[in-house]
Amino acid sequence: MRRQLLRASLIAMGAAALASCGTADADTKPAAADGVTTARLLNAAAEPHNWLTHGGTYLEQRYSPLTEINDANVGQLQLAWHYDLDTNRGQEATPIIVDGVMYTTSAWSKVYALDAATGKELWTYDPQVPGERGFSACCDVVNRGVAVHGGKVFVGALDGRLIALDARTGKPLWTTVTVDPSQPYTITGAPRIVKGKVVIGNGGGEYGVRGYVSAYDAETGKLAWRFYTVPGDPSKPADGAASDPIMKTAAATWSGNWWKAGGGGTVWDAIVYDPELDQLYIGVGNGSPWNHKIRSEGKGDNLFLSSVVALDPDSGAYKWHYQGTPGETWDFTQTQPIILATLAIDGSRRKVLMQAPKNGFFYVIDRTTGKLISAKNFVPMTWATGVDLKTGRPIETPNARFQNGDEMVAPSALGAHNWHPMSFSPKTGLVYLPAQEVPFLYSDQKGYRHRPGAWNIAVDSVKNMPPDDKATFKAIRAMLKGQLVAWDPVAQKEVWRAQYDGPWNGGTLATAGNLVFQGNAKGEFQAFRADTGEKLWRFDAQTGVIAGPVSYSVGGAQYVAVSAGYGGAYPLSSSFVDNPRPMPNGRMLVFKLNGGATLPAADPIPNPPANPPAERFAAATIAHGQQVYEINCSVCHGPAGISSGVLPDLRRSGSLSDTAMWSDIVIGGQLKDRGMVSFAKWISAADAEAARAYIGDRAKKLQAEEKTANP
Repeated sequence: MRRQLLRASLIAMGAAALASCGTADADTKPAAADGVTTARLLNAAAEPHNWLTHGGTYLEQRYSPLTEINDANVGQLQLAWHYDLDTNRGQEATPIIVDGVMYTTSAWSKVYALDAATGKELWTYDPQVPGERGFSACCDVVNRGVAVHGGKVFVGALDGRLIALDARTGKPLWTTVTVDPSQPYTITGAPRIVKGKVVIGNGGGEYGVRGYVSAYDAETGKLAWRFYTVPGDPSKPADGAASDPIMKTAAATWSGNWWKAGGGGTVWDAIVYDPELDQLYIGVGNGSPWNHKIRSEGKGDNLFLSSVVALDPDSGAYKWHYQGTPGETWDFTQTQPIILATLAIDGSRRKVLMQAPKNGFFYVIDRTTGKLISAKNFVPMTWATGVDLKTGRPIETPNARFQNGDEMVAPSALGAHNWHPMSFSPKTGLVYLPAQEVPFLYSDQKGYRHRPGAWNIAVDSVKNMPPDDKATFKAIRAMLKGQLVAWDPVAQKEVWRAQYDGPWNGGTLATAGNLVFQGNAKGEFQAFRADTGEKLWRFDAQTGVIAGPVSYSVGGAQYVAVSAGYGGAYPLSSSFVDNPRPMPNGRMLVFKLNGGATLPAADPIPNPPANPPAERFAAATIAHGQQVYEINCSVCHGPAGISSGVLPDLRRSGSLSDTAMWSDIVIGGQLKDRGMVSFAKWISAADAEAARAYIGDRAKKLQAEEKTANP
């Protein structure tokens, strides 16, 4: 029966994809991707005019050798063209450029082929992801881009499909469902092409899934191999996967009934192929739930959570691993970007892997053996004092695991560095790292029970609510910082930094023109001098820029491109935002020297007024509603009901003053096609009404504040 259901889901999803075939300009059919072969990908560094793979080359250094735009003339950089997107959700894609054609994605896994010199639309493809799948996306309905090979464009859709599109027309050629559709898996990461295979991971750790990475034949979509990152139910037969031989070793590091909550360990971002050593590196995510005491009875390292794992790209077989955070309990994923390089260390040329994951340490690892070479914190931290280089294990501080009561921990689940791409310049020898400082108060969630398909972290989120007192709010907000850090990976020290007054700033691009490009959450796209950090140029993007930029050339002219559009985990889940307003739609922004184009004038989108209900609610009802809301709703709509503007601010919702309408949405699922699913599986109608009472109380306070500010 299960096999029949999966087959039926595959057929249904395939039919939906075919119903949404790409729309192409009949007179302009890009043939560029036809010639992208494995040989070209291996030699991508010889094509600086292109950006053939996610990190520029297989080394994923995000470095452009182009020099037409440089530190002497970057002040002349102007907008060349822009392409408007149809959604205000987060934009995280890295575009791929092949011989004058740009292939990119936007939120909801939509794919675009554009003329890279003019921005002319060549074709678009919408996989028609069901809106309710957005509920399972912990950190927005984002997508980080495509892969291109053999005349095909490959995209991982949010609902777990891997889709191959005809690069000329955008029409789907094959579709493979990479997950069990009945489970809350998602795909937000970009696929990678490795030796004729498409490699893709998945997300959903907070919702109770078991992570893995899969490789599919690029021509047919047939599964080649799969590697599970955490052990499954020990009472069941082996998975028949490439990970089977190592799973006994991994299972010995777990305790209790971990498999009932999935275990986590999703491979949602970093997948890097090493052509020099013929190895594939994957970054593995957090545990499910976060809390180690609940997940594994507080015992064991829980392999391969929070690890880098090296695999054989042909078979998926295990080769080695390095675990940065054994027994992780803070959502310290190690899925963050991985850069490969050869560095001179202690008089020897070492093939290394560099990573700066959420836990705050910058790691330099021998990628031949997986042995740690060095590790140093790149932001202030409280959970550890360093890393023991003999064992490779962090030296944890007392009560870092909040075993003896609440503990304020830095960094936090948002990470000292999240998914935002970092870059490496062989010219300067520096890594350009988007870092941030966001602490979090960790404590056990009282009365926790696993709820299949719902948000499950077993950590009390209520205690991280923003205070109503404005002075305290402002003081806490001042603690949240972001930096662009130029880091020397050999000396393990900071060389320079550009300081921001808030986190969640964009990915970076280094160029041979002695430049580093980065966007920020405030809506600036900037260029810095790579060796000194001097800011040389800025552009008002009219919305936050969080994606990683790229550079390419067409007809001898160098371009710099970046996706603009604020969203993701911090904008959804943090209330510490400045003057939150509804976000505008995103754009692709492309620049060249003396480009001459301009953006339309930006008109701020006004907030609707606060809409408190007329009813009076008992204090006990409001208090219960706070628990219901903060556990179930705050991760998307913001703690204390304060939205950043990406999703609706419920204090201003038209449904807030209408009991029946609120219930129709929260319990009845009236807006499921827009991602607001029914919560009837997890809360009662009375719970929903209590949540309305709580948000209603918050709306009354907002209304009073706005009347005071604007009498």
